[in-house]
Amino acid sequence: MTTDQSVHLEGVPHDHPDAVALRAAMIAEVSDLYAALRDEVGDARTNRIDPRSVVVTLVGRVGDRPVAHALVRRLGEDLEIKRMFVVPDLRGRGTADALMSALLSEVRDRGAARVILHTGDRQIAAVRMFERHGFTPIPVYDPYGDVPGSLCFEKVL
Repeated sequence: MTTDQSVHLEGVPHDHPDAVALRAAMIAEVSDLYAALRDEVGDARTNRIDPRSVVVTLVGRVGDRPVAHALVRRLGEDLEIKRMFVVPDLRGRGTADALMSALLSEVRDRGAARVILHTGDRQIAAVRMFERHGFTPIPVYDPYGDVPGSLCFEKVL
């Protein structure tokens, strides 16, 4: 799939080097954003994803440059969107919208009745994008109950 901004999205193995690098960049950015809460949260178990739970991993590229990432994992009975990230210099150009559309297509193809996601209250642009795609707030679900600033959403499909 290619977006209007020449970002090509493709499924890759969870341990693909581009996916690993983009997840590391996302975690570093979010860690900085929530640095004041780091002592309270510590090395939260929410930072770990069992690769066996991953249903699909998508990477977006402009040419050879990896610029976007997201994955869907199985969390109990639900499918959950995780690690959605677009490099800062490409934000605001529709890349996240294209990534979300591809993720929702993947989830629908798997017959899910809904998809869930977790974010933090300091990620305002992400929250707006989720709402634009029809996600609505739900109570904080496990394993995020002890994570300060947690916001959880669902989209009924």
